[in-house]
Amino acid sequence: MRIPVATYRIQFNPAFTFESAKAIVSYLAELGVSDFYASPIFKARSGSTHGYDVVDPNQINPELGGLENFESLIEQVQQHGLGWLQDIVPNHMAFDSENPMLVEVLENGPDSQYKDYFDINWEHPYEGIRGRVLAPFLGKFCGDCLESGELKLQYNQEGITINYYDLKFPIRIESYSNVLIYDLARIRRKLGRNHPDFVKLLGALYALKYIPSGEEGMERYDQISFVKSMLWELWNDSVEVRDFIDENIQIFNGEPGKPESFDLLEQLLAEQFFRLAYWKVGNEELNYRRFFTVNDLISVRIEDEKVFKHNHALIFKLLEEQKFSGVRIDHIDGLYDPAQYLNHLRDYASDAYVVVEKILEEHEDLPLTWPVQGTSGYDFLNKVNGIFCHQQTQPKFDSVYYRFIGNSISYQAIIDEKKRLIIAKHLTGDIDNLANLLKRISSQYRYASDFTIYALKAALVEIMALFPVYRTYVSPEGLSQADREYIEYVIAKAKENTPIFFNELTFIEKFLLLEVDDSLVPEEAEQWRYFVMRLQQFTGPLTAKGVEDTAFYIYNRLISLNEVGGNPGEFGVSLDDFHDFNQHRIAYWPHTINTTATHDTKRGEDVRARINVLSEIPGEWDNMLREWQEINAVHKDCIDGLDIPDPNDEYFLYQTLLGTFPFDEAEFTNYVQRIKDYIIKAIREAKVHTAWLRPDTNYEEGFIRFAERLLKDTPDNPFLEAFRPFQRKIQHYGIFNSLSQVLLKLTSPGVPDFYQGTELWDLSVVDPDNRRPVDFEQRLKLVKELKQRSETDNLGLVQELCQTPEDGRIKLFVIYEALKTRREYLEVFQRGDYHKLTVIGSLKEHVVTFARTWDHTTVIVIVPRLLTSLVKPGEYPMGEQVWQETRISLPSSSSSVWRDVMTGREIQGDDTLWIRDVLSDFPVALLVNQNQQECSTTLT
Repeated sequence: MRIPVATYRIQFNPAFTFESAKAIVSYLAELGVSDFYASPIFKARSGSTHGYDVVDPNQINPELGGLENFESLIEQVQQHGLGWLQDIVPNHMAFDSENPMLVEVLENGPDSQYKDYFDINWEHPYEGIRGRVLAPFLGKFCGDCLESGELKLQYNQEGITINYYDLKFPIRIESYSNVLIYDLARIRRKLGRNHPDFVKLLGALYALKYIPSGEEGMERYDQISFVKSMLWELWNDSVEVRDFIDENIQIFNGEPGKPESFDLLEQLLAEQFFRLAYWKVGNEELNYRRFFTVNDLISVRIEDEKVFKHNHALIFKLLEEQKFSGVRIDHIDGLYDPAQYLNHLRDYASDAYVVVEKILEEHEDLPLTWPVQGTSGYDFLNKVNGIFCHQQTQPKFDSVYYRFIGNSISYQAIIDEKKRLIIAKHLTGDIDNLANLLKRISSQYRYASDFTIYALKAALVEIMALFPVYRTYVSPEGLSQADREYIEYVIAKAKENTPIFFNELTFIEKFLLLEVDDSLVPEEAEQWRYFVMRLQQFTGPLTAKGVEDTAFYIYNRLISLNEVGGNPGEFGVSLDDFHDFNQHRIAYWPHTINTTATHDTKRGEDVRARINVLSEIPGEWDNMLREWQEINAVHKDCIDGLDIPDPNDEYFLYQTLLGTFPFDEAEFTNYVQRIKDYIIKAIREAKVHTAWLRPDTNYEEGFIRFAERLLKDTPDNPFLEAFRPFQRKIQHYGIFNSLSQVLLKLTSPGVPDFYQGTELWDLSVVDPDNRRPVDFEQRLKLVKELKQRSETDNLGLVQELCQTPEDGRIKLFVIYEALKTRREYLEVFQRGDYHKLTVIGSLKEHVVTFARTWDHTTVIVIVPRLLTSLVKPGEYPMGEQVWQETRISLPSSSSSVWRDVMTGREIQGDDTLWIRDVLSDFPVALLVNQNQQECSTTLT
């Protein structure tokens, strides 16, 4: 198995193709990255900016350059010795007319060869979608769309479709007769009864009467193909037939202003294997499983053997050909049985490097039985971020936040409220489906036959709202002790909250714990398991939407902690917890990914690093807030008694500005627009004053005007005059947090991952802001310059970098040197032990240090943190005047000479490393031992 030295995530899109990527391969190799980490590259919906809306998993996306350009890129990647880690999407595909398998389902319904391919309930209890697929994509009620002429029939070589703007839905072949037989006498009169074209048309109509269905699958497809080709031939050969079909289609399409003219089209719609509906219907009545709450992403039944093989055919081919060296599994928690999927994947890809996108809550571990190398890195991100939040200031920081917003709010209370909001507004249809399934099962048992659908649904809502983790992994093989504890906790809490549903909750608990009655026959026991495994597929989407996409935009105490996989209710991470976390990883997941930014993170890694500085200075932060609030009060609009923005949103904005304010003033104009765009997204996600479902333009426009007034770049702007000095201070200390963070990522147990462009300062916010184009030419030029300078004048280079941190070269330098060291001492980082080192002295809480050892080599990492109390703004945390007597205790007989990778200096160590000596010329250090034999024997 190829374990990456480091990965580099690239977001492919129509503006950054395989050809574009060829231009950066040499840069990645020069930087020291070992593996190209690619966003989904399979055929996606036209114009897709991310690739997660796949329409054909067995075709390389032509918009990215197609197979030929992909092969050319892979050849270049391999010439530079790089691997390829591919992001794959087993859970869902695009609900789109470009998806040929789905189109086939929409056209043939239960007779389709792909009817079991997608996660569709064909036996839904609601008659309107029984035997049909709901298609909730209309911008208003279906009747309104119909009578306004927005739904139109169209005919082409593929057949007859019902179109709604760019969306096309194929009508079932049996419905062709309705269109073709309408006023048939008209064309008979024009052509004559015996005209060959009219006879041929009658032949097509006759064939339509006898289209096979059910078991005669292939015969049906042959007959459909025959009829369609006959009609297309007539269309092209006979002007009269073409005109007849065109005229009939025009009649069916109706005339706006004449409601009765749409009766024919309405009747036609009623016959189809799909039901067009207003998009909001998808939140309340649904018979297919979506990705989260996205109507146009339909889940597939990847647990089915034929679906699994079909969707992975090209993936396995590219793995076998060693064009892919590994895969990253998107949304593993959406799958029916993740363990079964991963074990099955291993049957075909035994040597592939595999990581999963998995959000782990605090104290939750990845199932050890999963045959993977680890996660995509959010667990590391939040641990390393947390150590730069000053835990001891939490009471003061709470007071500052609560004073500003005018009340004290509980993070857990917000989670509970917002998860219930998501259930009520976005997941009602999904919960109804679960409740109906449970009702059907419960009615078979004498002790549960009186449970009503109302009570069962209420009990399910309580359970789902209280779930403390994304999901459990109950399977036919049973459940883990951890899952049992989660379930028992949830049921106990639910009974406490809603004692009226005690009996229903007790019944559901038996299901969740698989306490199957001995009297059940195997089919009944299987129903129990099916319900549990089905329920598990929805707790993750609920948590993601309720917490990450809602609560994270409301609980704004310190927004650097509001990150994917994080817990903003916990104010930071202790050093002991960080070291324990790393030691656990070295023992169980040594090759998992360490990331600090992804395409999905809420804000850039260096934005978090800046905002964390506020945790060190709650008093000064409070003073600035009071001053800014007073200055900016005049900039607020008051609408219906509400000052816009409200205090919580205003507090959020000030942190955002501190974290994202550009180093380069030339970026300011573009920056203001980015902030305005971000404001709209953030407040809609919060769902307090406005939302995607119900935009409040008054609040949104009021907030935008407020931001524009704050950021008006004029000499007489009192806010910017007060803001900029404090922002520069936060920026200064944030630089050191960033350098410490990136070095920890590069040296902690795991595989360091870099999101595109983040090797320089990453001051982005959530997508689409973090998916802007990256200037790779600039980065390649800088890497080459740094490489040349470091080989000739390393000490002079680091002194220069410290003088100009705003250009980002200092961060790039740390990455380059650390990656070079990783490659040189690869076994130390991939197989070596992890040792927390003892720091002595009054400033020990300001130092993060550990050693990695393997065989006769030891590497020591030393980085500072919480620096506002140690150095003044503009000063660097270097030298004796800062670190005084603080030192690292080394085991006896350690190497006496260490080489600092960053400066090239040799440092005398003996049994002690003095921080004042190690950090004399550069703010972080990476030391490699010289006396290898002695050191390795004492640290093991």
